[in-house]
Amino acid sequence: MSADLELMYASFMDWVQEDALRPVLVLVCAMLLINLPSLIYKIRMVIRGVVYFILCWDKSWKKPQDPGSIFGPHLSQALPVERKTVYFVRHGESTWNDTFNKGKHRSAAVFVLGFFPGLVKALVYEVYLLLIGKIDSWFYDAPLSHLGLSQAEELASFLKDKPLDGPEAQHIKILRGEPGSPPSRFLCSNLRRAVSTLVVGFKDRISRHPEDKILIIPSLQEISRNPDTLSITPAQTQIQASWIEKSAKDIADFQKFFDTQLDMSLHMGNKPLDTNGLKRMNEFCEFLYSQKDEHFIVGGHSIWFRSFFRMFLPYSVHHASKEKKIVNGGIVTFELMKAETRRGPRYMIDPKTIQVVYGGFD
Repeated sequence: MSADLELMYASFMDWVQEDALRPVLVLVCAMLLINLPSLIYKIRMVIRGVVYFILCWDKSWKKPQDPGSIFGPHLSQALPVERKTVYFVRHGESTWNDTFNKGKHRSAAVFVLGFFPGLVKALVYEVYLLLIGKIDSWFYDAPLSHLGLSQAEELASFLKDKPLDGPEAQHIKILRGEPGSPPSRFLCSNLRRAVSTLVVGFKDRISRHPEDKILIIPSLQEISRNPDTLSITPAQTQIQASWIEKSAKDIADFQKFFDTQLDMSLHMGNKPLDTNGLKRMNEFCEFLYSQKDEHFIVGGHSIWFRSFFRMFLPYSVHHASKEKKIVNGGIVTFELMKAETRRGPRYMIDPKTIQVVYGGFD
């Protein structure tokens, strides 16, 4: 009986290898050949991700001079100081976060028990997207997850329905683009999750003011060596909706928003190897003050935002923004000051102006 079972097993394995597996391999090879441009692009993405992970210095820089020591004399002597109002809007949860971060929506036990199945699910999606020839990814330039879309919708509901009372009333008017409020301008990282959060969170305003474009600026790209911080969108080309967003037509027509509302003229692809977070933060400050606008709504990322507070708040100031992240979908506002010195322009956040509009820190 044992010999018969072994013979049956051997026959079954021969069938799998010769009669079942071969057609599958042929089909996979055919699909890869049909989608050869996508395959080549994905291979280049993987190579770029590995090189960036090994060689980048994105989170390494020399700590600059304390901005408090620069602005203290300026403010005490009533020297000229310019001001602009900034609204930081953190993106909703991404697919990368869903796989690798616990988050507040689940316990540590649930996260640990579900980590391996979640990783397998992510890898299966990655293979599926490769085989069907989509320039899309679970890991690279990670898009909003289903939870991230819900968080962006909650932001949209808050901005639409929040009564205009309380200390944040004037900020709500500006964020909504209400008549009579100071004009404001959208700026955003080139990573898809940040763009999608602005599109959903501010869809009511954008539908009322289609002239309000979202300008993509490279200096806002997230500070990290991980592949989810690398842009999947080629230079000066339009961002494409993820497979999750394409199935969420009840929330928004993402591709239509991307095609009509995004200004990609400054998008140069990916952050280069010779950059770091501090360089990009300084470039962001310089860009703000090269514009005539006074109020900016900025879509971006947790580490970038926290690093900005650490570098541009006086070092003696203790604030939650230096240690904690803005919550997914949260909005925090402040005034960014500029002073001219013998060494050129310098920038500082006025700590008295930091205000949570929605969500707060976690």
